[in-house]
Amino acid sequence: MRNVDPADPLCATSRLEREPWYLPIADEVEVFEAAAEARLPVLLRGPTGCGKTRFVEHVTWRMHRRAGAPRRPLDAPLLTVACHDDLSATDLVGRWLLSGDSTVWHDGPLTRAVRSGAVCYLDELVEARRDTTVVIHPLTDHRRVLPIEKTGELLDAHPDFMLVVSYNPAHAATGKELKPSTRQRFVSLDFGHPPEDAEAVIVAHESGVTAPVAARLAAIGARVRHLEGHGLDDGVGTRLLVNAGKLIARGVSARRACEVGIARAATEDPDVRSAIVDVCGALLP
Repeated sequence: MRNVDPADPLCATSRLEREPWYLPIADEVEVFEAAAEARLPVLLRGPTGCGKTRFVEHVTWRMHRRAGAPRRPLDAPLLTVACHDDLSATDLVGRWLLSGDSTVWHDGPLTRAVRSGAVCYLDELVEARRDTTVVIHPLTDHRRVLPIEKTGELLDAHPDFMLVVSYNPAHAATGKELKPSTRQRFVSLDFGHPPEDAEAVIVAHESGVTAPVAARLAAIGARVRHLEGHGLDDGVGTRLLVNAGKLIARGVSARRACEVGIARAATEDPDVRSAIVDVCGALLP
């Protein structure tokens, strides 16, 4: 007996009833849509908090809900899995579980996406166990199949199925990086911190602060990123600037908002935190 579990705790399902707002920086939307038409998997490379997840939500909405009418109605056109050290191939594909007096097969999020034609987004794939990459290989070439060893099924991917994975290159310093045999199966899109003027637009839209305040927050991001490699490992993503902006928009002082929304989130080093707060205080008195 097979059961597709719609409440899988491993993944977040997105119905995408409204268009997720995204500000294109280059031609990333067009390249992604071309890859989707060619049924090619996509790898998103970039630092934490630079907009990779929002981008996936936006382009998925465009593909499935363009012109106000779904290309093909789906309860969850996007299934997102936050990869972690204990995530295994079984978690992605599925497992047999006891249900009353019988044993029931539960599809994992990857299998659900392959069957239904959804986009499956594996966020930070390098964090997962090595056996996960073995499972996705047959889905990332001309075969587009998912072998389900425990049921003996060889599942052909739905024509609309698409696999998207993300990867933070900063993790290479800790020994976590994609093997060439995996990386070369994907169309690769590089994401970085947006230009300062574009980042100001994003911060204003997402946080609700005024344009001048958003411009100052974007300037803070640009200056604090110079600390990367000097006690700051992963920079300051746009997400942190937005978080600080949301606090400011709700009455928190600019200095305090930057302290708790940016400095404390970015690093545990007290000296680097102090330096970040000083930069914030100079630009947001």
